[in-house]
Amino acid sequence: MTTFTEIGIDERLVEQLNKINFTSPTEVQEVSIPLILQGKDVVVRAKTGTGKTGAFLIPVINKIWGTRGLKAIVLTPTRELAKQVAEVADKMGREAKLHVVTVYGGASINAQLDALRRGANIVVGTPGRILDLISRDALNLSKIEYLILDEADVMLDMGFIDDAREIISYMPRERQTMLFSATIPREILSIAKTHMKKDRENIVVGEEEEVTVQSISHYYAVAGRNQKFRNLLAYIEQYDPAKAIIFTNTKDSANKIHYMLKQMDLNVILLHGGLTQAERERSLSNFKRGSQFLIATNVASRGLDIPDVTDIINYDAPDTGNSYVHRVGRSARMGKDGRAFTIISSSEQSLISDIKRKANVKMKILELDLENVENVQMVSSTEFYGQRGNRGDRPGRGDYGGRSSGGHSGPRRYGNSGGRGSGVSRGPRRYSNDHRRSDRD
Repeated sequence: MTTFTEIGIDERLVEQLNKINFTSPTEVQEVSIPLILQGKDVVVRAKTGTGKTGAFLIPVINKIWGTRGLKAIVLTPTRELAKQVAEVADKMGREAKLHVVTVYGGASINAQLDALRRGANIVVGTPGRILDLISRDALNLSKIEYLILDEADVMLDMGFIDDAREIISYMPRERQTMLFSATIPREILSIAKTHMKKDRENIVVGEEEEVTVQSISHYYAVAGRNQKFRNLLAYIEQYDPAKAIIFTNTKDSANKIHYMLKQMDLNVILLHGGLTQAERERSLSNFKRGSQFLIATNVASRGLDIPDVTDIINYDAPDTGNSYVHRVGRSARMGKDGRAFTIISSSEQSLISDIKRKANVKMKILELDLENVENVQMVSSTEFYGQRGNRGDRPGRGDYGGRSSGGHSGPRRYGNSGGRGSGVSRGPRRYSNDHRRSDRD
């Protein structure tokens, strides 16, 4: 087994790595670290969960050990990923007394300004907040030696690539640049050609990120707009997911589904970009601790460490096959089995072909038992935002834990027979088209 010492890492850093259970390099680390130590620009394609974060942090920390001033900047697409990377960097650089500062939107900029004034060796952040800090003359990138673009394909999907290009324009040309991504679309290759050295090294570890056919079963159902929520309830009733992420394309849709499922007494958590950072962190913490459902926009589709997810439910179909791959990658981690279920409209059926081609999977149409599910209609915007006075961009007090933060308690009943259901669990509160509970409850 190869050791970190054998691939060029200083013994002082190796000792610290051992303390935090980095005992030997992963494949992507073993290939990438020696090249980065040599000063090479690298484009690294490797799947999520292969150790990409260590592949760039370990050699950079090794290089800046004992130096002063801001040396490295890591661009990430989401706040959560920025925090994760910064936490790892802080642990790895502790013995070197490196100062790692995390910057992202949705949190106090004053606190981040104070942290930067105290001095930083590594800044990890999202593109928008970094540009904000540059515009305030609070972040000077003119002496940056190392630039890392982490999850570059997600930055592309989220529309941050132009921001990344602008940030790069503030840096010296003689810097060392590292680009890490699970997929390398043409637009990412264009950035590499434009902003990296001509003798850059292209590293490919394993197959391009894709759905693991052996461990994830893929299903879809075709439903009109007024029947989507009914299909969601039928899937929950029929398959009783142990731990599921329900993806929507908008914050508005996420808010409404979160509200409706909570009214049915399901253990549900909300996560989207309209929440404050503290709310997002609380949501993730509660979901990891045992809540059954996470209602999320694409903010949760990549870069987050959420173990034990059994089901991915695309309430709103993803825009592309790539986005589908990113979403379902949250399920079946570490070789476990998982399910992916997508609700599409008749006009979106061409998307199924795109998914099959991009993800190289077989998708089966799912026959759901809609007869045993009441025809519950999604709450209207007038009812949700108007009558409740809901702010619409974040959950109200107490909306993070459902009934509790513990595990789920068996299937809920949605049958037409009324009452609270039978069997092992208490049924949901009931709705019908004629007798819906007040939205004020």
